[in-house]
Amino acid sequence: MIKTLIVGGLALALTCASPALAQDDEIDPKTVDLAKLIACETYDVPTYNSVAFWLAGTEGADARRHFGLTEVKSPNFMLKQYRLARPIEVFGRTTSLIAFNSSGPMAVLDEADPHPLATQLKIEPAIDVPAKFMGERVISEKTETADGLTTQTRITLNVSTVTTHPGRTLAGCSYRIEVM
Repeated sequence: MIKTLIVGGLALALTCASPALAQDDEIDPKTVDLAKLIACETYDVPTYNSVAFWLAGTEGADARRHFGLTEVKSPNFMLKQYRLARPIEVFGRTTSLIAFNSSGPMAVLDEADPHPLATQLKIEPAIDVPAKFMGERVISEKTETADGLTTQTRITLNVSTVTTHPGRTLAGCSYRIEVM
């Protein structure tokens, strides 16, 4: 079965054919700590999927109310942004604004220079030019084959800047399962 999720204007297709992928139906998204989800602490891809589907699904209003989220217009069509009712602390910083892209949540931090955070998080840049910074560190990665289906699960910690958010650094976790 393929589930499709629209996050930040992007369609995210998740294949739930193998037992490893189907387990997200058993996860209660109400038990998830957003700060830990953003920081790649504790959680896995099925847990992220349960939160993402809850936010994007028919019970999205309940999910936003539970997490204290108010949707705010994003200048970037690839990001769905939310203001938090109460600030959270993530990466030793406080923020009241988070965003979701096609693969995970990010803290929107009031820091123009991403380098100190990237250094703190041991993230090497893939792109580091005056107008753009983007880097990641792999937290976990595994490839599995079951019933003739091969999947790659990859969780990465990311730091980036985008021109639509001047003076800000985005940092968070990417939770991906790709069918190979």
